Amino acid sequence: MNTLLIANRGEIALRVMRTARRLGWGCVAIHTDLDAAAPHVRAADRAVRVASYLDIDAVVGAAREAGAGFVHPGYGFLSERAPFARALADAGITLVGPSADVMDAMGRKDAAREVALAAGVPVVPSYALTGPDATDPASFAYPVLVKAAAGGGGKGMRVVRSAGDYDEAFASAQREARSSFGDDTILVEKYVESGRHIEVQVMGDTHGTVLHFFERDCSTQRRHQKVLEEAPAPTISDEQRAAITSSAVALAQQCGYTGAGTVEFLLDNDTGEFYFLEMNTRLQVEHPVTEEVVRVRSDDGSERVDLVELQLRVATGEPLPMAQDAITLEGHAIEARVYAEDSFHGFLPQAGRTSIVRWGSGDGVRVDHALEPEQEVSTSYDPMLGKVIAWAPTRAEAVDALADALGETAILGITTNTGFLRALASSAEFRDATIDTAWLDRHDVPAPDPTLARVFAAWTEVLLDTMPEPGVTPRPWRADGWRMGADPAPDTVVLGDDLVVVDRHRGQVTHGGTTHDVRLVSAADHTVHLLVDGVAEHAVLNVQRDLVDVVHRGQRWAWERPDPFGDHAVAAGDGTLLAPMPGTVLAVNVAEGHDVAEGETLGVMEAMKMELALKAPFAGTVTTVGAITGDLVKLGAVLFVVEASGA
Repeated sequence: MNTLLIANRGEIALRVMRTARRLGWGCVAIHTDLDAAAPHVRAADRAVRVASYLDIDAVVGAAREAGAGFVHPGYGFLSERAPFARALADAGITLVGPSADVMDAMGRKDAAREVALAAGVPVVPSYALTGPDATDPASFAYPVLVKAAAGGGGKGMRVVRSAGDYDEAFASAQREARSSFGDDTILVEKYVESGRHIEVQVMGDTHGTVLHFFERDCSTQRRHQKVLEEAPAPTISDEQRAAITSSAVALAQQCGYTGAGTVEFLLDNDTGEFYFLEMNTRLQVEHPVTEEVVRVRSDDGSERVDLVELQLRVATGEPLPMAQDAITLEGHAIEARVYAEDSFHGFLPQAGRTSIVRWGSGDGVRVDHALEPEQEVSTSYDPMLGKVIAWAPTRAEAVDALADALGETAILGITTNTGFLRALASSAEFRDATIDTAWLDRHDVPAPDPTLARVFAAWTEVLLDTMPEPGVTPRPWRADGWRMGADPAPDTVVLGDDLVVVDRHRGQVTHGGTTHDVRLVSAADHTVHLLVDGVAEHAVLNVQRDLVDVVHRGQRWAWERPDPFGDHAVAAGDGTLLAPMPGTVLAVNVAEGHDVAEGETLGVMEAMKMELALKAPFAGTVTTVGAITGDLVKLGAVLFVVEASGA
């Protein structure tokens, strides 16, 4: 039995294991201390600890220790590091990927450019920075793209629009390239204002055959980081497809490529011309969309391609088992990358512990992930949590299926970009395939409206707080709803600094002056179905003592629940009394200049059906009265300030 060590983690490690296991291979995982109990570790036949996924000696040593004859690098980490490929070769271990020499040739954008020129593949016009043909930056035809020759992932790249900005942008790109890749070599090329990112999946074997598996469109990206990917490309003609795919094969043949690789091109929307950008000498994050649309015909019919299977077969020396004319396309597939980030607040990375994790499903939906409930998500690694892929016979149907699957995805405990992805995939610009590579850098995707999520949070909180629990003391904010000769009293719910009124008797929820008609359809296992103003909606909720966590249509909202047992006397040591929660001021007993004793009641407010006495923290003089009787105040509003006697 062949034994495979997967030199990676997370969803790609699990993805590789699925195919390897199906083929009868043994699987070895590596892990750091942080990942000791991670899903990919538990799924493997054996696991070996390493200090770092980037430690070449440690990873090679782990393969030796486990008796692995093959190593699959996944993507990221060591997947495109030529020293890693050489270290494995020296140890007599086969890398599931190209040779170190090919990585050297294609892993650098400047070297790959020369290979492309030798293969007759068009490249982006560039400027010489050194030597007798060096061009003065003052004479560049701006805009230009300044980019690192090594590495990828959008690092070390800057768009420069004038000669006056060039020096600063060049220095910035060079610093980032040096920090990220240990190489500060910079290229300067023509910048295409409106372009589409088209990439071709290729596979080469050790017998000289190179095949393409058609193209993907990865134009929906932010700051050169891909967000949505799809196959086939929706905007190119058959002639462009033939030219681009044949160029990719020619390039791979020129460098003697083996294994899976991706040749990336930029298609100029203004001219229709395409240019070679770079080659990724590994499996791509977005490889599932190719697997979903590519079919391989045989005498027995046709079946989907498994790129990892082909990688493993090539690594063992087998020839590719199909001819180019047997590879066809069927339908359309789109992939969304789910990240732990707050897309509507600067795309900031998020960390924390998940509580509930539910991925969308449906006909044609595939989810590659390694995320579980109660899993700690750290900022130590890439923030990608998983990928949602939707296939359908047409692109329009695939867009709908993806939006639906993202809307059904609920990750609570941490904030993700799922709501952003759903809104983006549902936008007219994406549906019409008019988004170019810079669109997300020029446009904002509107944040989802929290209204319905707030309705769900308030309605569910009241539902849970008023449910009888045998043997359990009623919660302190529970309303008994009793009034003599009148309908039951509405419940007031506090969500952060919002007050929401829930009238269960009338079936209404009111916030901000707007009342919604609400009917409960069902509630089970943290999922609540409501009719809101006659429209069927559902959300996934986790209501805790101090927090209401809601995901509606993929977007997460988390509202704090103030503690009614908390200290309501004072919120600051300087004698400033703040509203401990949103509520109504029932009484103001003092005026400015009034002398008070320690513990004297300055005023009373009502919140969550409770009266809260606001008392002087010490003897002194009232210097500020921030509200009058009847005021509706927000959480944290300054109500009174007392200056200590003798201060």
